[in-house]
Amino acid sequence: MSRAKCKQCQRPLKSCVCDALHPCRSERPLTIWQDPTEAKHPLSTARLLHLSVQPSRLLVADTLSHQDMFPQGLEGVALLYPLPNAEPLDWQGAQSVTELLVLDGTWRKVRRLLHLNPWLLQLPCIRLQPQQSSQYRVRKSPREDGLSTLEATAQCLAWLEQDDSFLNMLAVQQRLVAIQEQYQPQR
Repeated sequence: MSRAKCKQCQRPLKSCVCDALHPCRSERPLTIWQDPTEAKHPLSTARLLHLSVQPSRLLVADTLSHQDMFPQGLEGVALLYPLPNAEPLDWQGAQSVTELLVLDGTWRKVRRLLHLNPWLLQLPCIRLQPQQSSQYRVRKSPREDGLSTLEATAQCLAWLEQDDSFLNMLAVQQRLVAIQEQYQPQR
């Protein structure tokens, strides 16, 4: 018998985090592309990010064409990802960004999405330089600068729109972490 889930956050009712959501309105539409196996992970932050940013859309797939994702074309679309050989957008270049694309999954799963969808490598990229390490203690990153999808996007939107209120979105992740840590043995 499966546990009852919240219709909005899709977490078990006893660990619903909806009261910690701080929805924000962005000047730039957000597209979240989630790896299908990551979509099944109970601690993924993509759904919470989708609920936190308007307008946004959440897509789950291995492969998508840029025509299907962005029928209006790729001009103005930027990828939030530290592509190793791409020149990251500086502040001036970022002003031409009209839509933000975020890939969600572990680093390995996101590299797989990039491999299966080589058109992504043509997009200008935004490479964050986090001032602090991730607060998402319930999942580990192999990179010191690794952030959850929610953390990275909140920081990126705060930078792009020069509005620190996007960082309020992190409250829902903090609630998720607090709930999970109640069920984990002390480290």
